[in-house]
Amino acid sequence: MNNFQPLNIRRFQQKAQVVTPDTTYWNRLDKPELLKEHTTIDYIDFSPSEPDNFVLTCSVRVQIYHLVTKLVVKNLSKFQKTAYGATFRQDGRLLAAGDEEGHVKLFDTSSRNILRLFKGHTAPVHRTFFTADKLQLASFADDKSVRLWDVGNEKLVRTYEDAHSDYIRAGATHPQAGHMFISGGYDGKVNLYDTRAQESITQTLDHGSPVESMLFLPNGSIFITAGGTQVRVWDLISGCRLLTTMSQHHKTVTCLRLGSDGRRLLSGGLDRHVKIYDVGTYKTVHTLTYPNPIVSLGVAAKDQAVVAGMVDGLVSIKRMIVDSKPSHLKQIKASHRQKQRNRMARPNTTATVDHSVSGRRRTPQLAVFEQHLRKYNYKKALDSVLVTKNTEDHPEKIVAVITELLHRSALRAALTNRNEETLIQFIDFLCAHIGEVRFMRPLLNAASTVMDVFENNVIAYSKEMHAALKRLRRTMQAEIRLTMELAHLKGALEMIIEGALDNNEDDATKVRFIQPKAPKMHPSQAASNYVVIVD
Repeated sequence: MNNFQPLNIRRFQQKAQVVTPDTTYWNRLDKPELLKEHTTIDYIDFSPSEPDNFVLTCSVRVQIYHLVTKLVVKNLSKFQKTAYGATFRQDGRLLAAGDEEGHVKLFDTSSRNILRLFKGHTAPVHRTFFTADKLQLASFADDKSVRLWDVGNEKLVRTYEDAHSDYIRAGATHPQAGHMFISGGYDGKVNLYDTRAQESITQTLDHGSPVESMLFLPNGSIFITAGGTQVRVWDLISGCRLLTTMSQHHKTVTCLRLGSDGRRLLSGGLDRHVKIYDVGTYKTVHTLTYPNPIVSLGVAAKDQAVVAGMVDGLVSIKRMIVDSKPSHLKQIKASHRQKQRNRMARPNTTATVDHSVSGRRRTPQLAVFEQHLRKYNYKKALDSVLVTKNTEDHPEKIVAVITELLHRSALRAALTNRNEETLIQFIDFLCAHIGEVRFMRPLLNAASTVMDVFENNVIAYSKEMHAALKRLRRTMQAEIRLTMELAHLKGALEMIIEGALDNNEDDATKVRFIQPKAPKMHPSQAASNYVVIVD
């Protein structure tokens, strides 16, 4: 009798989802490591071939940094005036950048030589991007024109004059179709280009604010534009229909980037925040805060790091804490636990002690229903716990008592020879909570016990009691139908997964042909003759 322990009610409590998986994931970003340049960081891009290298475009310098050492790997200083928007080609072998002179320069990342010099724009070129086939280069300039260049021949392929009525500061090329790209201007317009079409611009959209940045999702069916305080999502497949508008920033959004292999979208703004969105729902899942307004952003492959460039030339590098550092975290937790033990330990004293008194062990405080269970009063235990407060706010207490009664094989005795009001209340509780995963197993057993109780004498009860039993039957049938549908869905998914695995195995057994290595590109005559004059 004296060893009776209170019921374990906590096991039925459902933990609130205060911390989301995205919060836990992005909180693994380490404390920022800072670099300092002397002016605004215009653009940041990570190398596809060497994921630890990223390029910073700042003033007249284009520098490639190493992510771990924070040292300059290569310095591409072939600029007479301010450089803009240095970006890698998809294979990482070439790098293109515009400048204030209106030139577009193509660099070899291994030798730092200028391979091509494209002349034609009459105003600063702020963004340059390679097409999906890697053979052409699109440039977007302040002369309100968009130009398409042939990388191999250093020739102009096509010019889109007066594509906008104001500066063009944003652009993006389709990730799969080399003939499609988009541009965004300070006139608030977004233009879609298709080199196969006769019209110079196939479609024009209105973003509503000067466009600062834009990008395609990896599959190419959706593109995203940023400008003002809004980020807009457009569906290319359905005629560039506006899917949604996100207004999470309270100042101008300056840059967009993709993370988590295209499953997350990052937007940086002058409000010193980087918002992270779920591409599936376009809802904000996390926010990163920085000390100064953000003008450029870069995300390494597999989210190894997030690099943000700020308006005052500060570069913040937040690296993801990988699994190779758990020992350090374990040491921190161990030292914290040791401090707790030391704080709770009995203080040392030199005073003599002639006797010691051992305190009597306190018996745990029992609830009313637990006191009835202790005395084997099962009906009173069920009555005391089955009150309105518990059914609405603490159903886990009722389920704990039901579980204890089932364990003692006493639930049938607790339900036999009861008044209808108590039985209807018990059945309504089963109907309300039997679908919850945390309560399903004990409540299903309780429902089966109810059926056993009324198996022989159901005729003796009123219409209200019959209606309650019918509600219980309908609830059980609904759960059975849901279980069957989920089983069918599981089988269908297993078939799809098995088929996909079989296709992968077949592809692995096919003979693969090695593509010959592309010949090395040599500098053109114009690039060789280009000389930077130092004052």
